[in-house]
Amino acid sequence: MKRHAVRLMVVLSLFSSSLSCAKRGTPDGGPLDEEAPRYVRARPENFTTNFDAREIRIYFDEYVKLTDPQRQIIISPPMDPRPEITPLGTASRSIRIRINDTLQPRTTYTINFGRSITDNNEGNPLSFFTYAFSTGPYIDSLSLRGQVRDALLMAPDPYISVMLYEVDSTYTDSVVYTQVPRYVTNTLDSATTFQLNNLKEGTYQLVGMRDVNNNYTFDPQTDKIAFAEELITLPTEEEFDLTLFKELLEGSFERPQQKNDQHLIFGYRGLVLADSVSISALDVPEGFESRITKDVATDTLHYWYKPNLERDTLKFVVATPRRTDTLIARLKTMKKDTLQFTFEPTSGLGLNQPLKIKPSTPLTIIQDSLVKIVDQDTLSVPFTASYDQWNNEYLVNFSKTEKQTYRVTALPGAFTDFFGRENDTLRSQVRTPALADLGNLVINLLRVEEFPVIVQLTSEKGEVAAERYSTGRTSLNFDNIKPGNYFLRLIYDRNENEQWDTGSFLGRQQPEEVVYFPELINVRANWDVSQPFDVSQTRPVSVPASE
Repeated sequence: MKRHAVRLMVVLSLFSSSLSCAKRGTPDGGPLDEEAPRYVRARPENFTTNFDAREIRIYFDEYVKLTDPQRQIIISPPMDPRPEITPLGTASRSIRIRINDTLQPRTTYTINFGRSITDNNEGNPLSFFTYAFSTGPYIDSLSLRGQVRDALLMAPDPYISVMLYEVDSTYTDSVVYTQVPRYVTNTLDSATTFQLNNLKEGTYQLVGMRDVNNNYTFDPQTDKIAFAEELITLPTEEEFDLTLFKELLEGSFERPQQKNDQHLIFGYRGLVLADSVSISALDVPEGFESRITKDVATDTLHYWYKPNLERDTLKFVVATPRRTDTLIARLKTMKKDTLQFTFEPTSGLGLNQPLKIKPSTPLTIIQDSLVKIVDQDTLSVPFTASYDQWNNEYLVNFSKTEKQTYRVTALPGAFTDFFGRENDTLRSQVRTPALADLGNLVINLLRVEEFPVIVQLTSEKGEVAAERYSTGRTSLNFDNIKPGNYFLRLIYDRNENEQWDTGSFLGRQQPEEVVYFPELINVRANWDVSQPFDVSQTRPVSVPASE
């Protein structure tokens, strides 16, 4: 008996050892699931007619969840209130849609889930699954296709809404501000194309929108818009291009705020130009004076005045070409601004770049003779200068050479500000780069439709790095450019005002046409590049207005 017991203990020990060894390894989990969920059935069935249910249930072959449903799921026509769609955040083999809106009669509805339906384990999306039903006896079957473009980025913004407004006896252009569209879809992510399905015959206005508030209405303060110039009659086989732009609205002003003693700021929205705005103080003493400058970084105007007023409020009339507002500023005792100066740039100065001297308060007297520039050999450098009152900048231009150090000095009394204060001695030093550290680029334009044109090099973020204006020349030099990758674009300046002009929806005006070179241009140090730019072989897009 003892001999058998020993043998049994050895067998159990070996078996236990093998189990212990097995635990140390990691078994293969098999191949990853790369298949999307599959639609099984729905209740009511997909493409149901004479629909009168309040709840829809859609079933799949595996557990699913909804990802980013607010952006991805597009319901057309829009329902208000939006239906409840579950599950949200948990997995289930079905999706439930509870309808809270009163549905329109004899109307086809589509619910496009975009890429929101994913399997629970690996997140594989069931892309663009659509559930459709009709409250009438048939499903509308017409469709409309097209493309959306936006030139600030080479790829358009994600999630561009594309809408159809039915043109009937009640239609006006203002419906985009106040009413939801008849049909809507979305480009989703970074796609440039769109397709509207299950449409009925009729006449429509086609609109694209970067709908920031996701409310299917146009807010010019935040949204970009695009529109087809002609009304569209369905059915049609034509495909439509939409160009998104940001409208520049007529400036409107907020109530002024006191920043310092005798210094107010006026925040605004929209377009405000130096020669198109006036700010007039009311009930002020004789000899009252003021100056206006624009803030460099924000949509704000700075307003300085003298003499100091012993009162609690100051009333203004602010006028632009199409708008006049009466505004009141509340005043209190505050410290005065001090006169200070900054130089821009502070160190490296481009060979084609002006030097800027920027005061903290507006200037009224400038004596150029008290400003001196010398090179590293202490030789005097001639210059020309101008004062930009709107931007409150003193611009100094002079001929520069490579690898040179320039010292700038402004002696006392060179600048006198609005309050009669003079500068102390100002000094700055800047150095220019070596030509070997820069590149040269020649753009040779081909097949330009008409002149004048603006040709720009921009960074990958859309900032303008260099610009040339041409009334007929086709060979344009961009010399001494910092190395890097640049986008190249041409603007048809059709109103000859030397700037790009945006569009207007109510004015039925499209933005000025812009053409992009299709590839990034690489500028290398100590290289000369000649780049042909065949405008006819690239597609036109629009450049949005400055934000």
